[in-house]
Amino acid sequence: MQRNDYDDFLRPKNQKVKNNEVQSEGKCPICDRDMIAGKSVDKHHFIPKLKKGKVTTLLHVICHRKLHSIFSEAEMAQYYNTPERCKEHPEVQKFIKWVSNKEPEYLESHKEHKGKKNKRKK
Repeated sequence: MQRNDYDDFLRPKNQKVKNNEVQSEGKCPICDRDMIAGKSVDKHHFIPKLKKGKVTTLLHVICHRKLHSIFSEAEMAQYYNTPERCKEHPEVQKFIKWVSNKEPEYLESHKEHKGKKNKRKK
């Protein structure tokens, strides 16, 4: 099976990729807002690729970024590997409450989780 065929095999039926934009409809499994095809939707590996994860799930870009700002790859692989488990975390709950009032295509960046990102020393 060629790489593209394999990707298509794993992709949910409502998901297509065209010009590097994910085309989809449905609800985001993190914030439960509608997903509209285009640049506001992204693919996420709940089990990271570095930890041999292959299956992707569609999320809003802002939800995807928030998960990566809160959880390390190891945390995602070991425990936070489903939308339900991610939504247990207090910071994700706070984010969901905040983002629930935004339009489905909202892309403004979120505040990074303090202490998770290493800052370069000058």
